[in-house]
Amino acid sequence: MSNVALSTIRQRFHLRWLSRRPSRRTFDRRRPCPRLLPQFQTQWRGAKTRATVKFSELPQREIGAGENFLEEEEVGPAYPTVILQARNNMRKYENCVLLTRVGSFYELYFNQADKYGPLLNLKVAQKKTTAGPVPMAGFPFYQLDRFLKILVQDLNEFVAISEEFANNASGTVKSGGLLFDRKVTRTITPGTLIDEKFMDPYENNFLLALHPMDSHGSPNAPSNETIPAELATGSIPPALISKRIGLAWLDLSTGDFFTQTTTLGTLASAAARIGAREIVLSGDGNDSMQQSILDMLEQQRHLVTYHQNQLADDSISSWTLMLETEVPTNTQSSFSSEEVAAGSLLLAYVKDRLQGLGIKLQPPVRRQDKETMSIDKNSMRALEVLRTSKEGLGGGKGSLLHTVRRTVTKSGTRLLRDWIASPSMSLPVINARLDLVTQLRHDRAFREDITNLLRRTYDSQRLVQKFSMGRGDADDLMSLLRTIEATNGIASTLENRLSPSSTQPALDENDRNARRSLQALSSRLSLDGPNALAALINASVDEDGLMESHRIEETENADIVSLAQDVLQNEGSAEDQAAMSKVSKTKVKQKASTEQDPEEQDTWILRRSASPILEALHQALDGLRQDRVSLTSRLRDDLDAQSLTLRWTPGMGYICHVKGAKDVAASLKASAAARDVKTTKSTRAFHQSEWSSLGGKIDQAKQRIRAEEQRVFQQLRGQVVLNLVKLRLNAAVLDELDIGCSFAILAEEQGLVRPVLNLGLDHKIIGGRHPTVKLGLEEQGRAFVSNNCLIGERERIWLITGPNMAGKSTFLRQNALISILAQVGCFVPAEHAEIGLVDQIFTRVGSADNLFRDQSTFMVEMMETAAILNQATPQSFVIMDEIGRGTTPEDGIAVGFACLHHLYHKNRCRTLFATHFHALADMTKDFKHLACYCTDVAEENGGSFSFVHRLRKGVNRSSHALKVARLAGIPEAAIETARTVLESFTAQSPESVERALPQIAKA
Repeated sequence: MSNVALSTIRQRFHLRWLSRRPSRRTFDRRRPCPRLLPQFQTQWRGAKTRATVKFSELPQREIGAGENFLEEEEVGPAYPTVILQARNNMRKYENCVLLTRVGSFYELYFNQADKYGPLLNLKVAQKKTTAGPVPMAGFPFYQLDRFLKILVQDLNEFVAISEEFANNASGTVKSGGLLFDRKVTRTITPGTLIDEKFMDPYENNFLLALHPMDSHGSPNAPSNETIPAELATGSIPPALISKRIGLAWLDLSTGDFFTQTTTLGTLASAAARIGAREIVLSGDGNDSMQQSILDMLEQQRHLVTYHQNQLADDSISSWTLMLETEVPTNTQSSFSSEEVAAGSLLLAYVKDRLQGLGIKLQPPVRRQDKETMSIDKNSMRALEVLRTSKEGLGGGKGSLLHTVRRTVTKSGTRLLRDWIASPSMSLPVINARLDLVTQLRHDRAFREDITNLLRRTYDSQRLVQKFSMGRGDADDLMSLLRTIEATNGIASTLENRLSPSSTQPALDENDRNARRSLQALSSRLSLDGPNALAALINASVDEDGLMESHRIEETENADIVSLAQDVLQNEGSAEDQAAMSKVSKTKVKQKASTEQDPEEQDTWILRRSASPILEALHQALDGLRQDRVSLTSRLRDDLDAQSLTLRWTPGMGYICHVKGAKDVAASLKASAAARDVKTTKSTRAFHQSEWSSLGGKIDQAKQRIRAEEQRVFQQLRGQVVLNLVKLRLNAAVLDELDIGCSFAILAEEQGLVRPVLNLGLDHKIIGGRHPTVKLGLEEQGRAFVSNNCLIGERERIWLITGPNMAGKSTFLRQNALISILAQVGCFVPAEHAEIGLVDQIFTRVGSADNLFRDQSTFMVEMMETAAILNQATPQSFVIMDEIGRGTTPEDGIAVGFACLHHLYHKNRCRTLFATHFHALADMTKDFKHLACYCTDVAEENGGSFSFVHRLRKGVNRSSHALKVARLAGIPEAAIETARTVLESFTAQSPESVERALPQIAKA
């Protein structure tokens, strides 16, 4: 919203608000209340006096070396107190964008207004002060989330929120008459979001802390053969490459907390898998190890922050106050010193950013490399596991995550992302997941019942975390209630499905395993505490009152927008008026056309029966309201004025209002309890002692009800916290059921089969399909050609040749993706699949350069190739496409053969190797465990052709590049020139090529 005259808008809004609402009204604690402007306060001062004192008589002391004169302000004209408060906060939080609350607005000042006002599409005004004009920009308080999203998520800025705190009498005097002091309550960074509305509900918002071990450790450099690709060249000292680094990351919105130990060589891949929004390093970045880490993270475009650890000690025991349960003593020793240091740094940073706000995290879960399949950052990008390489959108269309996702809950989607980024290496875990999918796929009615109940749940992981931080409101309580009710329904559905039936046939082994998976999930549900909590919420929260409070809130927001629009129409330019958003204009249209009696606008969020005290207070208020009705009736009879109403106004207080002023003039003169206040041509207002006394009692009764509601609400919050662990455990079960149903629906839709996983080294896939390419072709009305992949002990390497566009790259990628899906616990796109567990997936496909780092396309290719040759194990799965294409054919063939030789003799891993260097087939003919396969082109009459995507055994020594060039639209003359050159090369005579060149040039 533009703010040409922001201060005028504030003044007019408050004047209008004061004329409509009694200041005595206690607002809903969930909704910020507009504040009185300081300029409306009257200040009294006595006669001017003068006091003199000699300089030598003043108390003196020595000045320390670190002290500064005039720390707050320079000599000269002073800014208004509100501006001074903002400027002091800007100095204290110099790295943050400061948003200062002033009444119903958040405002920016000075250079921050000039810099960020245009970025936020806000008009920058000049506020006149005695110290000179001050740039100022602002927006209504209810639009805070909208502008936080731009600042924090889009611009990666840190934001400090300065809120209003009521001053006591002495504080008001010290601040020059201000009713409110302004203090920063929280600094918001991309990694410390809690419950902001702009957060992506389908992705975790991780904050990651890194702590390297002492960089002055062993001086012995590792051999070049162990240096990972991204570190093979550059400024990183070889001695640091194998140094261990502690990782700790958390999501404040869910309470998830993890730790892991890695090395500098695998840090980039670990950071890509975690996907943190912000990364914290200790110190100031001057250390050589930290500088190396910083260079790597910046190359991957991570947001990095430095912070000094301020916790008392680096021990797990120091974390206890920030955890919902203490870490068991017997497991504390399993955490490495680097992990503990990283965790301490992480919690210290969070504590500093939250400015004392309480926090309860789940106990840390230690991740180990051997527990999950490792997918390095290059493979994650090339296989488009989480996002597409073109659009870069998380879960975007075309990614593996988008293709397999059928989840119906937000937390289930977040867990699915974690599973896909870190497939399991545990056969029991994988088979348990597959058993669940098998059960849900075969029993469609049971699956639909579970899915329908899951749709009724809310994101309880984030809801519970809000309550653990004291931020949950009545809406969140109702969401928890609905989730607990749905959980009960799911528990009953599971129990009915597991109950024995006399008509049920004998179960085979697969059915018994499937039932065991359901029993394991059912046994993890804990319902006693949550059910008691649900009953308490249901008996306490008044849904009708809650909906009415939302309606009032929307009306108040519409008032602000309406006032701003009026000011813009009268004082703003055409550009300012056009800046009013459609949403804001819609709110104005929805504004109520008539004002309601303030008495009718009192809403109560809690039921009367929420507590005995609340019941008694409401009964007392009912009695006072009945007294008001009786008093109104009696005064109407005594004064013979049937239009008389009892009201309260900001300027006149408790008044009796009558239409037809002359009719009651005589009666008022005769009444000692009435005092005339205001008379117009058509109305008369007067004070009446009985109404003044009764009105005060009604206000006091309402205040006591509000206070009791707040006390009861805090008790409800406490009950949620007491059930924190049980609610989180139940939420985890619901998430796993959601993923199981998602995989079952996917298997039914796409005709997927259950894979068989074992500890062997074979890869047997019959009729495999690419999960995302297949869907893309079907949308175009085309069929996908499936292929077999039989690699392992007998044929460890497949050397694949064939023309471009014939599906070599697709075949390579599809088998890597099938391996990922299988170890996630999902059915796979094939007719049959038997897969030995894969510990790491490596890919070398596509082409790219990194000119900023002075790395050519070929250099990047070689660096990625080096990572594969240095790290692949016999249990790994490798796909390599066109190695050596970035250099001369001779050098390319040499590099390609060297890679095949190393993979065959050293790594001994399962490999799919696609190439256009057909000589490699001849050079590796003595490799016993290497087989050659190819795709082809089918020639047809008339010169037409089609690609044969099905693999066959053998070598295709023609890449048919000219056919693809013609399809791409290369001019026919250029095609003919290329054909002449190709025929000359085919003659195997350099002299014939030389003789043909002049003829080609003339053509």
